[in-house]
Amino acid sequence: MKEKILKEIQNYETIIIHRHVRPDPDALGSQGGLGKIIQASFPEKNVYLVGEEDESLTFLVEMDHIADSAYDGALVIICDTANVPRISDDRYTLGDKLIKIDHHPNEDPYGDIMWVDPTASSVSEMIMEFYEFGKDKGLVLSDDASRLLYAGIVGDTGRFLYSNTSERTFQYAGKLIQKNFSPQAIYDNMYEVRENVVRLNGYVLQNFSIIDGCVGYIYLSKEILNEFNVTVSEASQLVNSFSNVAGLRAWVFFVEEPDQIRVRLRSKGPVVNKLAAKFNGGGHPLAAGATVHTMDETKQVLEELRMVCKEYYKQ
Repeated sequence: MKEKILKEIQNYETIIIHRHVRPDPDALGSQGGLGKIIQASFPEKNVYLVGEEDESLTFLVEMDHIADSAYDGALVIICDTANVPRISDDRYTLGDKLIKIDHHPNEDPYGDIMWVDPTASSVSEMIMEFYEFGKDKGLVLSDDASRLLYAGIVGDTGRFLYSNTSERTFQYAGKLIQKNFSPQAIYDNMYEVRENVVRLNGYVLQNFSIIDGCVGYIYLSKEILNEFNVTVSEASQLVNSFSNVAGLRAWVFFVEEPDQIRVRLRSKGPVVNKLAAKFNGGGHPLAAGATVHTMDETKQVLEELRMVCKEYYKQ
């Protein structure tokens, strides 16, 4: 599959790279890292990164603003996006050929070429694997590409703490930090939070609930977000605030938006992405997201999460 992707990149003069909405460091790291590798390897090609910006992550990479006509005869690559509804910028359909590179379970196959590896910690890790495959075939890993891929790996492994971190992850991270960039600067930018967010975290720690001794949850209403002057994205980043509570096996954050309720599911064993799929979502077995619209639906999510944990303990 890597050979096929490299040949397509070599064949096209214009490559446009997308990723998922509400980008995280891996989405931007893999998108930007791949873009920087292609630019360094084939300076004559037109390489564009598209999607909505997240102000808190523009320190990583900024998006290009291109006309629809740029897609004429272009190769489109989509990174870190499990299903079509989550692709940022729906112009991805305007290109000549479509490639999917992802590490989520392939429950929504799309694209002319698909490279999906759920064993990878991140798509940034996959892009590093792609470089390793192609480094003797003309691929060049620049310092900036290395910075982006490292940030993506750090983000999706929780600074190498999550169970998706493998020996391969450490090997690639070790090669990346040999390049000329500052890992400390990445940590400082990625994990710096505003005072308002810290105070909201205090609220979360005081007000989360646990049922059956193993399922944690909290509901953050629009009023609470306004009171602390915190965005939905900032609030969602606190999903692991109480993850270290003894006995906790799975937990859910409900964050109210103007027209929907964001659901973030996390687990230390019970599989939660199948539950998320029932509520317009998906993700990894131990980390998934969904969307609901009513309080009754939040209760359904919580009840189903409780049942998932109950079944887990029977195994």
